[in-house]
This record gives sequence, structure tokens and C-alpha cells, in this order.
Amino acid sequence: MGPGFGPSPLSSKALMMSILDEILAHKRIEVASSSQARPIDAVRARALVRPPARSFAARLKAPPGGPARLIAEIKRKSPSAGTMATITDPVDLARTYVANGAVAISVLTDARHFGGSLDDLSAVRAAVSVPVLRKDFLFTEYQVWEARAAGADAVLLIVAVLASPLGNPDLRELQPAPGPADLNAARDRLGQLMRIARKAGLEVLVEVRDEGEASIALELKAPVVGINNRSLATFVTTLETTEDVARTIQSTAGSLPVIVSESGLHDALAVARVRGSGVDAVLVGEALVRSGDPAAKVREMAGAGAA
Repeated sequence: MGPGFGPSPLSSKALMMSILDEILAHKRIEVASSSQARPIDAVRARALVRPPARSFAARLKAPPGGPARLIAEIKRKSPSAGTMATITDPVDLARTYVANGAVAISVLTDARHFGGSLDDLSAVRAAVSVPVLRKDFLFTEYQVWEARAAGADAVLLIVAVLASPLGNPDLRELQPAPGPADLNAARDRLGQLMRIARKAGLEVLVEVRDEGEASIALELKAPVVGINNRSLATFVTTLETTEDVARTIQSTAGSLPVIVSESGLHDALAVARVRGSGVDAVLVGEALVRSGDPAAKVREMAGAGAA
């Protein structure tokens, strides 16, 4: 779903702070700068005249016995993997994704660490008929309205981001010290951002990594819960994360959210494995952009996991 990464090796500062801390430290400066250049009232006004958002959750629910739904991602690089692909035309790639079975598109809009932009999102949203997710490190009201103004149908909200001291939405202190996760703070911040997203007409994908984070998403009745198989502290990936957390979610009384597995899904076998854990959808980026034949890879991944 972090300053100075790109294709070069991770800096020693990043390793000391954790990759997530490094990303959020820069993101705080970025958001402060954007909100000064374009005040929130102007962004909100633009967001409120957008056409209605396309339904995200409804497209992701897999039918019994059917394959996992595929959210295909526009992804150029990451802090852990460096440059993955040269994507000069995200619109063409998005159209290829949709034509071959993707039910939604995820667009990374972080420029410094993932090579994306809000311009990518706007262009893709105008060119495809499926819902488009803004994938970024959101922790402020400003970023939510900014997403809708750019055309997003849904936004990613990451519990680990909101639990960090650097995920405090108050930007008066630009660089608070990193520290341990605070799940009580995350609950409050997530609830507030979900309410703002509803006002903006956006749906939400709440990302979790363990049972404690999942309990917050369930308590707040998140309609879509994403399970990230990659640690945002170390960027190590394991599909056991999805299996463990999905089991916990399914054991909870009440209506279940749509469950999405994210990261580390490189082939049909991996998709089938998480589908067997009760996952409805998968979010895949790296495997698609590295494949050399995104159309064929989308068909492979979109058809995986059927009973």
C-alpha cells in the first residue's frame, strides 16, 4: 500500500525508522504543502460536484463456488522491490485489465515511493467503467476529499497508518516522533475518516494485518476489509496472514464484510489458496505489471479459486 526510495537501496534511516515511518514522515510534509496550495474548501467543492461514485463493495463479492474477484493495480515501483515496470500509459493498462476480467482498478497515487499520481487516477477513472480505488497512505480529511475530487470511487484506509503517531491528522506538528502503535487512536481516526468518506460519497477498503486490527474494522462495520500479507514495517510477505485473519473474521457473529487479500499473490495457485480461506477478492499489482503479458496474467488471476 514510503523519503528517498525509488530504485535505489533503502536508506539506513528508513531501516532505523521502519519503512512505514519513513513514508508517513514524507507524507505529512506533502499533505501540508498540498493543503496550503489548494485549501480544503476548494477541494471539497470540486468533490461535491463529481458524478456519483460507482459501487465498489458490490463488485467484489464473489459468488459461492466462483473464482475470486480481481482488483488490478497500476503500480510502477515500491520501496521493497524498486522499479517494476515503465507504465507510460496507465489508461491503456487499465483498459487491458478490465477487458480481461478485472472488476475494479487500484491506482497508487503516492509519487515519491510508488511513482503514481492523482493525475493517473483521474485519467483511469475517465477511461474505464469499473470502480477505481485510490491507494495511498491516507490519514487526513483533506486526502479523502482530494481522492473524490480526483474521481476515486473508493479509498484505502490502513489501520497501521492510523495507529502510528505519524498518522495523527493534526499537521500542526509536522514530524511527531515515531512510536508504538496505538489501536485506540486508530479506532477513533478510522471512524472519523469513514464518516468523512460517506459524506464525500466514497466507499472504503479498510486494510488490516492481524486480528487486533481486524477487530477494529469489524467493530466499525467496514463493508470491505483488506488483509495485507506484507508487513508495512519490514515489507516481508506471507499468505498465512490472510489465512489467519480471514479465519478470525469468519468466526465473528453478524454479517461478514467482503474480504480482500492483498500482496504476495503471484499466480493462480496463490489466489486459489486465499480463496479457499473465504476471501472474496484479491488485489494484485506486481505480478501483473512484471508479467510481460498483463492481459494473459489478468485472465489467469481472475479465473482462479473457483470451487
